[in-house]
Amino acid sequence: MTTVATTAHEGTGSPYALSHLDALESEAVHIFREVAGEFENPVILFSGGKDSIVMLHLALKAFTPAPVPFSLLHVDTGHNFPEVLEYRDRTVERHRLRLHVASVQDYIDRGVLKERPDGTRNPLQTLPLTEKIQAEKFDAVFGGGRRDEEKARAKERVFSLRDEFSQWDPRRQRPELWNLYNGRHAPGEHVRVFPLSNWTELDVWQYIAREGIELPQIYFAHEREVFQRAGMWLTAGEWGGPKDGETVEKRLVRYRTVGDMSCTGAVDSDATTLDAVIAEIAASRLTERGATRADDKLSEAAMEDRKREGYF
Repeated sequence: MTTVATTAHEGTGSPYALSHLDALESEAVHIFREVAGEFENPVILFSGGKDSIVMLHLALKAFTPAPVPFSLLHVDTGHNFPEVLEYRDRTVERHRLRLHVASVQDYIDRGVLKERPDGTRNPLQTLPLTEKIQAEKFDAVFGGGRRDEEKARAKERVFSLRDEFSQWDPRRQRPELWNLYNGRHAPGEHVRVFPLSNWTELDVWQYIAREGIELPQIYFAHEREVFQRAGMWLTAGEWGGPKDGETVEKRLVRYRTVGDMSCTGAVDSDATTLDAVIAEIAASRLTERGATRADDKLSEAAMEDRKREGYF
């Protein structure tokens, strides 16, 4: 396991100065406790991906030895990686948490949503997510979004107000001076909360190493049958890949981010340990979503358009 220093920054002259990771952890813990004090029915979005895993770890820290006072919510596209779903279910059982699942497949079966020609279901998550929030009357929804991921997410505040239709208006963003968060909202509205806003992908991995957090093995290099489309290595599956002319081959790959199999690409990698992954991320000049998420490439403003509709 990688050891990350948690002592004072060099040159501060103070033995009480927090390290970079300690400061990020302290901020996130503060945010979780603020939400617990301000809202009646919060929920944590949990997919089994690394950011939601770190978010849950921070929530457990924030309230120990008491249980986490929030349930979990997963929007299941029906095309999720089996390794990640297995991790999700095992984690819920281990910590005795309540899991809500909003199923895209259910909406397709009922004729409310239609499959896209490209097979990807990530853009179809918005309606199941927003209707689940309304049905369960969640007034605060934690998400693992980080500002370094994508330019639309860089516009978000830590507390992001959503209207009664779960829509996001950048003009209604509130100032957050001195870590003061305004959770006020009208009936029917809710607030999306991003405790990892100020973290980077490298911060997340260094924190995982420091805390010894278990991850699905999909995040480490492994041999996998993949095919190439639009410059990405995708996993074959019932979602519609590969097509004619797309050849499946076995490669040593890993995933920097996980989502719908139809739009989440693997990267060539021999990083089988945390040390190797951290070194690989530190040398990368591409964000994880920019390198591996086809759904963000549908248009230049794809993420912002979906956020305005209610997506994270």
